[in-house]
Amino acid sequence: MTELRPLERTDMWQAQIARLKDGRLHLHHGPIDIILQAWGRADAVAEAEDCAIRRFSSILAELSAELPSLRSENKIVFGPVARAMASAVAPFRPDFITPMAAVAGAVADWVLGDFRRDGIDRAYVNNGGDIALHLSSGHTFRCAIAGQTGASGNVTIVADSPVRGVATSGWAGRSWSLGIADSVTVLAKSAAEADAAATMIANAVDLPECLAIERRPACDMQIDSDLGQRLVTVAVPTLSFKEKALALDRGLRAAETYLKLGLIEGAALFLQGESRITQGLALVH
Repeated sequence: MTELRPLERTDMWQAQIARLKDGRLHLHHGPIDIILQAWGRADAVAEAEDCAIRRFSSILAELSAELPSLRSENKIVFGPVARAMASAVAPFRPDFITPMAAVAGAVADWVLGDFRRDGIDRAYVNNGGDIALHLSSGHTFRCAIAGQTGASGNVTIVADSPVRGVATSGWAGRSWSLGIADSVTVLAKSAAEADAAATMIANAVDLPECLAIERRPACDMQIDSDLGQRLVTVAVPTLSFKEKALALDRGLRAAETYLKLGLIEGAALFLQGESRITQGLALVH
């Protein structure tokens, strides 16, 4: 990787940009860590990258200014990324969910915005594993989907599919989870929608009756967590086949419900070497 150089601004953390050796662009600012890549006419790609950098440079400050509202369930938010977050989580209520469940995906969608133009065949913005996509007619994107142990596969997203976002959630990932899934990967119409749904499905993969699962109040793990006193998973023992099947089936029921409602396009759920896949989603090994 080339040396990171700061962008021309000074927020609470300094935004940085680097061109990786393989040509991808790396954008880093505090907790936001993005890899993006595009294919198409050189002038269109270069212009879109410049626009993406300008979009990226202000995101953290804008979100930070609205954090109290974004960490609550029903507060009004104003910025474009904040509004996208709030819109993505709204369909999952009255179950508990705050706009923070969609933050990584919404940021990826926002940075991708200027790549949706003539001259760009395809592009992706990968924000810590949550991916926003642009595909022009006739082009495809291949995405690897895997649990932490065992099952895995690949899915090919085609241009005429409605899928433009892929996101993953789980108890051992970057964010706290109320469930025990190793990982849940969701395909949806946007990265923000996929992010919100992955959070909810991962929460549903659970065994609340299993006292051997270690849980702690979220605020003990992260004092300003939007989850407050809710218990988040911090350790999962080796489970029996029956226990894994029960937890995964609970998550699958949630995923299939969201699929029928049009909130997602597909989901893959993983727990200790076992998996469940929603109807219509094919993983190729």
